Amino acid sequence: MQYDVIVLGSGPGGYVAAIRAAQLGFKTAVVEKEALGGVCLNWGCIPTKALLKSATIKEYLDHAGDYGMEVKEARVLFDKVIARSRQVAQGMSKGVEFLMRKNKIEVIMGHGKLAAPGKLEVTTPDNMKRILEGRHIIIATGARSRELPAIPQNGTTVIGYREAMSLTQRPDRMVIIGSGAIGSEFAYFYNAMGTKVTLVEYMPQILPLEDEDISKAVEKAFRKAGIEIFTSATVDKVEEKNGKPVAVIRSDKGHTQVECDVVLSAAGIQPNTENIGLETLGIKMDKDKIATDKYYRTNVPGIYAIGDVTTGPALAHVASHEGIICVEAIAGLNPEPLDYNNIPSCIYCMPEVASVGLTEKQAREKGYDLKVGKFPFSASGKANASGHKEGFVKVIFDARYGEWLGCHMVGAGVTEMIAEVVVARKLETTAHEIIKSVHPHPTMSEAIMEATAAAYGEVIHL
Repeated sequence: MQYDVIVLGSGPGGYVAAIRAAQLGFKTAVVEKEALGGVCLNWGCIPTKALLKSATIKEYLDHAGDYGMEVKEARVLFDKVIARSRQVAQGMSKGVEFLMRKNKIEVIMGHGKLAAPGKLEVTTPDNMKRILEGRHIIIATGARSRELPAIPQNGTTVIGYREAMSLTQRPDRMVIIGSGAIGSEFAYFYNAMGTKVTLVEYMPQILPLEDEDISKAVEKAFRKAGIEIFTSATVDKVEEKNGKPVAVIRSDKGHTQVECDVVLSAAGIQPNTENIGLETLGIKMDKDKIATDKYYRTNVPGIYAIGDVTTGPALAHVASHEGIICVEAIAGLNPEPLDYNNIPSCIYCMPEVASVGLTEKQAREKGYDLKVGKFPFSASGKANASGHKEGFVKVIFDARYGEWLGCHMVGAGVTEMIAEVVVARKLETTAHEIIKSVHPHPTMSEAIMEATAAAYGEVIHL
């Protein structure tokens, strides 16, 4: 079978690349070994958001009295919460299947492996082998939960994110290793469902990639909600006692043993680069990831790589844009390379976190003279009316030229607000233009304008 473009993997990088290739007139095929949509649609971004929505509804019901209503009992039907999440994921996967048909993209189920330049060997579910020929082959095989050497996952007592979103029973107690996006989102979800959660982070602060002020705000909210947190700590091992796992936590307080029902390992991800023929073709690696240029070309002509298998941020929206740029470069459209300094990050625990650009610490380390502004949602009319006045917006500007260096938000709905900042930074917008742009009232988005005004001593509502 001969194609112009073959995409190995159908996650948010792979299926988007395939659709763009088809739009540009390429005869395109997608090879997928499990389910269309990859981890994001089936075991990551989408089903976790469905779980988190259930957690938010539970919290609304628990605080119904704050809104002048009485709810006698809000009981969690955990199996139905999980079932809804799986239904949402299945629906989105079917949506990708529709898009493949609409764009006349051939979907080939099976495990793909590079056999030679321009050739991909596919082992189908019935163990048959096919050779596909493609002028251009894009590797988009994504990543999986990273296993800690001292704490191997067994799928029952020590689990990864897949098992965490499909448990048949709610655990009474859970230890979560790692407080990045995955760990923090599951900490919020299971705590809201009624599980006693212990969160263990190796770095001095939870959400270690976020601005320090943001991390402190989330930690405060988590502790208030009853989540036990260990920072500057590690789980040395997981033992078994009385038929249950016991996490041995080492911190500056010494060793602490926490008996639980399950340990969730959320200490990052591992790219899926094994057993896909990279060594056969001599494709150059950058540590455990595939090395590419700004158009995602590897050192082997006709072979490309996008998404979590490359060195960029492991985010679905990054993979999608990389796929589009890769295909447009193949088509000779001369696309603009992706600006990795303007990639938004969103974490969907409660309070939500959204950020883009430099943290205050990073900006100071780079030698910038800064203007920093903060606006708390406690001063926002919309936040007070909605009952979510926790959190704030923090903006960071270069004092000399007015460049918008970074923006960091924590609070309800901030993941829907960060795009304004991304677009503004793309357009090289200054603080003056943000302050003079009319933001609708009452909205949470006013906090961006007010924080910017605060940075320049012009804030009105503080």
